[in-house]
Amino acid sequence: MTRQPFYLTVPSMFVWIVTLASAGVLPVESVAGSPNKPTAKSVHVDPEKVDLIGPIAKHSILVNGRDHAGVEFDLTRDATFRSLQPDVVTVTDQGVVQPVSDGKGVVEVQAAGRTLRVQIRVDGSHDPRTFHFENDIIPVLTRFGCNMSGCHGKAEGQNGFKLSVFGFDPEGDYDALVKEARGRRVSATSPEASLLLQKAINRMPHGGGARFDEDSWAYSTLHDWMLSGLAVGAPDAPKVESISVTPQERRLRMNASQQLRVVARYTDGRQIDVTDRAKYQSNNEGIASVDEFGLVSVGSVPGQVAIMASYMGAVNIFQALIPRAGTIEEYPEVTENNFVDGLVYAKLKKLNLTPSEAATDGDFLRRVYLDVIGTLPTAEEARAFLADERPSRRQRVVEELFQRPEYSAYWALKWADLLRVDRDALGHRNAYAYYSWIRKFLAENRPLDRFVYDVLTAEGPLDEAPQGGLFQVVKKPGERASTISQVFLGIRIDCAECHHHPFDRWSQRDYYGMADFFTQLQTKKTSRGEFLLAAGNPETKNPRTGEVVFAHPLGTRMPESAVEGDRRVVLAEWMTASENPWFARNLANRIWAHFMGRGLVDPVDDVRATNPPSNPELLDALATHLIEQKFDIQALIRTITSSAVYQRSSRPNETNARDEQNYSRALLKQMDAEVLLDAVSQVTGVAEHFDGVSSGQRAIELWDSQVLHYFLGLFGRPIRKSACECERMSEPSVAQVLHLMNSPKIHNKLTHDDGTIARMNRAYPSDERLIDELYLTFFSRYPTTDEKRVAVSHLENSGGDGIDSRRDALVDVAWSLLNSLEFTLNH
Repeated sequence: MTRQPFYLTVPSMFVWIVTLASAGVLPVESVAGSPNKPTAKSVHVDPEKVDLIGPIAKHSILVNGRDHAGVEFDLTRDATFRSLQPDVVTVTDQGVVQPVSDGKGVVEVQAAGRTLRVQIRVDGSHDPRTFHFENDIIPVLTRFGCNMSGCHGKAEGQNGFKLSVFGFDPEGDYDALVKEARGRRVSATSPEASLLLQKAINRMPHGGGARFDEDSWAYSTLHDWMLSGLAVGAPDAPKVESISVTPQERRLRMNASQQLRVVARYTDGRQIDVTDRAKYQSNNEGIASVDEFGLVSVGSVPGQVAIMASYMGAVNIFQALIPRAGTIEEYPEVTENNFVDGLVYAKLKKLNLTPSEAATDGDFLRRVYLDVIGTLPTAEEARAFLADERPSRRQRVVEELFQRPEYSAYWALKWADLLRVDRDALGHRNAYAYYSWIRKFLAENRPLDRFVYDVLTAEGPLDEAPQGGLFQVVKKPGERASTISQVFLGIRIDCAECHHHPFDRWSQRDYYGMADFFTQLQTKKTSRGEFLLAAGNPETKNPRTGEVVFAHPLGTRMPESAVEGDRRVVLAEWMTASENPWFARNLANRIWAHFMGRGLVDPVDDVRATNPPSNPELLDALATHLIEQKFDIQALIRTITSSAVYQRSSRPNETNARDEQNYSRALLKQMDAEVLLDAVSQVTGVAEHFDGVSSGQRAIELWDSQVLHYFLGLFGRPIRKSACECERMSEPSVAQVLHLMNSPKIHNKLTHDDGTIARMNRAYPSDERLIDELYLTFFSRYPTTDEKRVAVSHLENSGGDGIDSRRDALVDVAWSLLNSLEFTLNH
């Protein structure tokens, strides 16, 4: 197979931004959309019977078809609905039935040439409505964004009106609505004249614009609540305990849609349809989006997506599998080097995708060097590897990389970002000791569970336990709990400090239960330096409720009394236990994401029920493997890099061009800022100088993130002020492209008298040998016939016969290669 040139000429470098922004694939022809909606072999309604109990009861009818293969699909928005007893029940065009008067009725449904009937029973339709502020009014404020951080829920409120975020403090919200502003916001005698409704329907100036119409359920709810006397409601009234989403999962065709139904279950057993009151969110907008009424719209990208529904602190999800349109008559046989491959290929078959071909030796070598040690192979290393015919050559190179000093340097850099090695907070001496401890741990390949245990339980003089620097950088118990949870479990609990997590199960009790593990921690200054110890028995209270909260790990029952001794030991033992539901999975997911360009849970530090893994079986298998290997990071790296999945080409085939989620091909990855700078220095043969740092030090060895450097800042080096992976910028920018194209410093490196280009120009009289060496240096491969012909022709037509003219022409070629996608991306 003829290799297509990967590089771009310098003037065309703006294609780099377009390519990166288009999700990390090379430009390919567009993929045809899905065929028309399938023919329904049968049609059914869900449910077939509905009981409407109470004056405001309602229920959504879903209409489903089933094709000849037995696959269900949604017909709700294609169906027509008609009430045969409109004096008893009404039905909307979307299939929502509502009561008119007590009795029995029938709703007729027509879809796909069939007519079906839904039996309706109405009872209590004229019963007086009893209002409850938290159950009835808070959902309105949440549904229309009034209590979100972008509106009245932000810290300072909006225009003098402040609500609690997501309604976590109903008592305070009631006071803000009813008692503040001299009672002008609501009116029990003239609700329609209240500021709340006048602004919500935009009859009075409102920064948020119209939120709903006068004939909406939201307007009538607020109006009738005011008219009934602004009731607070009984404190022991039933509360929402869970919600269900129907359907829970479905296989959907491309460009299809699916209407969801959300039902809230209360503590007294009542079930209420809240489809039009819930909030929705897709965990992958590129695959499917969802509107405010629960209508899911699928695009033309294959994969798996989760749609979250939330209502009154309860969450649930709908999952959809979207296979590629078309058929594969005979799925090709694929290489399976280990369990990773079988689990990935099983998912690809479900998605109607075939994997890309295997990467060439040159592509694999470059990729594995960058991934394992953050360093390019030299021309000599590439030449030797490409000449090696041993079947085990790929596995052997990984083992060799583990022994390189760059291995511990690169991985220490990554952990130093997460664990906040911050010179500003720690001082030069302590920060360097902290970094050195991390690097030594990795160089010795000690188990990751021990690594985490030692961080969590650090005590004594910081000279002897420098990993305790984490608690010097992150000082508050709550912030420590959030950082530890996010880094070591992948779970974000910080928003639960003030309110129930809007997308997950975590409450304020969970947050303060984790924070209480760190309240004993103190720092004392002694003659031997700073000393870290856990002492006393401090008490933690929920600031809103006043409840005393004892230390307990996430997802466990709170004990009845405080933990004795150093509470962190209990946390460390729970966290690193093999049965912990998050720890091994989080570590495996983070390492997988590093090598594969995307986590099975993505983002890697946003693990929650409403953001499920794209391949849960694979994530479970990787976590189990890590546990079985006693948390040996090198064993996991060995398994990942030896898989056929990792060793796939980044070039798409006709089936997987739009797949970014399922590892059917290698994803293009932007290099870390430090890695790219080192790569530029390596191929040009001119080391970078960093202010205040000894000469010859590479960027991946910079333990101090505060060292000022324009290139590193421009290309997204994090400043270590948070535990979020998002601190390291991974999005391309025009400034980056222009810098690589025009930087005087890069030009000076390329034209340096002692640099690579000058040395090559002197060492290789043969133009063909010279271009071979250049490609091995920049791309870890030999040039194709066409590439060599073009480059040699440029050298021959350089405008003179002198060595300087040839060298200038060689600089042109080198700069073109340096600005190419093949050089700037890890592929």
